[in-house]
Amino acid sequence: MTPELSVWQHAIPDDVEELLPLLEAFYSEEQLDHDAPSVRSAVVDLLADPDLGGVWLLRVEGVLAGYLIATLGFSVEFGGRYVLLDELFILPEFRGGGKWRQGFREVESWARQRGIHALRLEVNHHNEKAGNLYLADGFSDDERSIFTKRLG
Repeated sequence: MTPELSVWQHAIPDDVEELLPLLEAFYSEEQLDHDAPSVRSAVVDLLADPDLGGVWLLRVEGVLAGYLIATLGFSVEFGGRYVLLDELFILPEFRGGGKWRQGFREVESWARQRGIHALRLEVNHHNEKAGNLYLADGFSDDERSIFTKRLG
Protein backbone atom coordinates (compact mmCIF):
# COMPACT_ATOMS: atom_id res chain seq x y z
CA MET A 1 0.00 0.00 0.00
CA THR A 2 1.38 3.40 -1.01
CA PRO A 3 1.11 6.18 1.59
CA GLU A 4 -1.08 9.09 0.54
CA LEU A 5 0.71 12.18 -0.68
CA SER A 6 -0.32 15.25 1.32
CA VAL A 7 1.07 18.71 0.68
CA TRP A 8 0.48 22.09 2.31
CA GLN A 9 0.94 25.02 -0.08
CA HIS A 10 0.34 28.76 0.00
CA ALA A 11 -3.00 29.80 -1.44
CA ILE A 12 -3.20 32.44 -4.14
CA PRO A 13 -6.10 34.74 -5.07
CA ASP A 14 -7.26 32.27 -7.73
CA ASP A 15 -7.94 29.70 -4.98
CA VAL A 16 -10.77 31.66 -3.33
CA GLU A 17 -13.72 29.95 -5.00
CA GLU A 18 -12.34 26.47 -4.33
CA LEU A 19 -11.66 27.38 -0.68
CA LEU A 20 -15.08 28.86 0.18
CA PRO A 21 -16.96 25.54 0.63
CA LEU A 22 -14.35 24.40 3.17
CA LEU A 23 -14.73 27.66 5.09
CA GLU A 24 -18.48 27.08 5.23
CA ALA A 25 -17.94 23.51 6.46
CA PHE A 26 -15.58 24.76 9.18
CA TYR A 27 -18.04 27.38 10.40
CA SER A 28 -20.79 24.78 10.51
CA GLU A 29 -18.70 22.23 12.39
CA GLU A 30 -17.48 24.82 14.90
CA GLN A 31 -21.01 26.22 15.36
CA LEU A 32 -19.94 29.71 14.27
CA ASP A 33 -22.07 32.28 12.47
CA HIS A 34 -21.25 32.21 8.76
CA ASP A 35 -21.76 35.46 6.89
CA ALA A 36 -20.68 34.22 3.46
CA PRO A 37 -20.14 37.65 1.82
CA SER A 38 -18.09 38.90 4.78
CA VAL A 39 -15.99 35.72 4.93
CA ARG A 40 -15.36 35.84 1.19
CA SER A 41 -14.34 39.50 1.37
CA ALA A 42 -11.94 38.82 4.26
CA VAL A 43 -10.29 35.91 2.43
CA VAL A 44 -9.92 38.00 -0.74
CA ASP A 45 -8.30 40.80 1.31
CA LEU A 46 -5.99 38.36 3.10
CA LEU A 47 -4.80 36.74 -0.11
CA ALA A 48 -4.23 40.15 -1.71
CA ASP A 49 -2.04 41.46 1.13
CA PRO A 50 0.72 39.19 2.51
CA ASP A 51 1.34 41.72 5.30
CA LEU A 52 -1.93 40.51 6.83
CA GLY A 53 -0.93 36.83 6.95
CA GLY A 54 -1.50 33.86 4.70
CA VAL A 55 -3.62 30.89 3.78
CA TRP A 56 -2.25 27.39 3.33
CA LEU A 57 -4.16 24.69 1.48
CA LEU A 58 -3.87 20.99 2.21
CA ARG A 59 -4.04 18.80 -0.85
CA VAL A 60 -4.13 15.04 -0.50
CA GLU A 61 -3.32 13.29 -3.76
CA GLY A 62 -4.35 16.49 -5.53
CA VAL A 63 -7.71 16.87 -3.75
CA LEU A 64 -8.34 19.97 -1.61
CA ALA A 65 -8.66 18.44 1.84
CA GLY A 66 -8.24 21.36 4.22
CA TYR A 67 -6.91 24.81 4.94
CA LEU A 68 -5.08 26.82 7.56
CA ILE A 69 -5.35 30.58 7.97
CA ALA A 70 -2.68 32.53 9.84
CA THR A 71 -2.90 36.25 10.45
CA LEU A 72 -0.39 38.71 11.84
CA GLY A 73 -1.03 40.68 14.99
CA PHE A 74 1.01 42.87 17.31
CA SER A 75 1.34 42.52 21.06
CA VAL A 76 3.67 44.23 23.51
CA GLU A 77 3.33 41.15 25.72
CA PHE A 78 4.81 38.98 22.95
CA GLY A 79 7.52 41.44 21.93
CA GLY A 80 5.86 42.71 18.77
CA ARG A 81 4.41 40.73 15.92
CA TYR A 82 2.82 37.36 16.51
CA VAL A 83 0.96 34.86 14.36
CA LEU A 84 -2.63 33.96 15.12
CA LEU A 85 -3.49 30.52 13.79
CA ASP A 86 -6.95 31.80 12.99
CA GLU A 87 -8.61 28.81 11.36
CA LEU A 88 -7.66 25.19 10.73
CA PHE A 89 -9.98 22.77 9.03
CA ILE A 90 -9.43 19.36 7.50
CA LEU A 91 -12.32 17.46 5.95
CA PRO A 92 -13.26 14.52 8.20
CA GLU A 93 -12.34 11.89 5.62
CA PHE A 94 -8.76 13.26 5.48
CA ARG A 95 -8.13 13.65 9.22
CA GLY A 96 -5.46 11.66 10.99
CA GLY A 97 -1.80 11.10 10.44
CA GLY A 98 -0.72 14.48 11.82
CA LYS A 99 -1.60 16.54 8.75
CA TRP A 100 -2.51 19.51 10.97
CA ARG A 101 0.97 19.34 12.50
CA GLN A 102 2.53 19.50 9.04
CA GLY A 103 0.52 22.65 8.40
CA PHE A 104 1.59 24.18 11.71
CA ARG A 105 5.24 23.47 10.84
CA GLU A 106 4.79 25.33 7.55
CA VAL A 107 3.40 28.33 9.42
CA GLU A 108 6.12 28.12 12.09
CA SER A 109 8.79 28.21 9.39
CA TRP A 110 7.06 31.13 7.68
CA ALA A 111 6.87 33.00 11.01
CA ARG A 112 10.50 32.36 11.93
CA GLN A 113 11.61 33.69 8.54
CA ARG A 114 9.87 36.94 9.52
CA GLY A 115 11.48 37.13 12.95
CA ILE A 116 8.24 36.28 14.75
CA HIS A 117 8.59 34.49 18.08
CA ALA A 118 5.01 33.60 19.10
CA LEU A 119 2.14 31.59 17.68
CA ARG A 120 -1.32 31.91 19.21
CA LEU A 121 -4.59 30.13 18.57
CA GLU A 122 -8.10 29.90 19.91
CA VAL A 123 -9.92 26.68 20.66
CA ASN A 124 -13.66 26.54 21.28
CA HIS A 125 -14.43 25.01 24.68
CA HIS A 126 -16.43 22.19 23.10
CA ASN A 127 -13.39 21.09 21.06
CA GLU A 128 -11.47 19.40 23.86
CA LYS A 129 -9.75 16.97 21.49
CA ALA A 130 -8.13 19.83 19.55
CA GLY A 131 -7.09 21.54 22.78
CA ASN A 132 -5.34 18.39 23.96
CA LEU A 133 -3.53 18.01 20.63
CA TYR A 134 -2.28 21.60 20.79
CA LEU A 135 -1.10 21.19 24.38
CA ALA A 136 0.83 18.08 23.33
CA ASP A 137 2.39 20.11 20.49
CA GLY A 138 3.89 22.68 22.88
CA PHE A 139 1.15 25.30 23.11
CA SER A 140 0.12 26.45 26.58
CA ASP A 141 -3.36 27.23 27.82
CA ASP A 142 -3.19 30.89 28.85
CA GLU A 143 -6.35 30.34 30.91
CA ARG A 144 -7.88 33.51 29.55
CA SER A 145 -11.25 34.23 28.09
CA ILE A 146 -11.61 36.09 24.83
CA PHE A 147 -14.23 38.81 24.63
CA THR A 148 -15.39 40.31 21.38
CA LYS A 149 -17.23 43.49 20.51
CA ARG A 150 -18.17 43.72 16.84
CA LEU A 151 -18.02 47.26 15.53
CA GLY A 152 -20.04 46.93 12.37
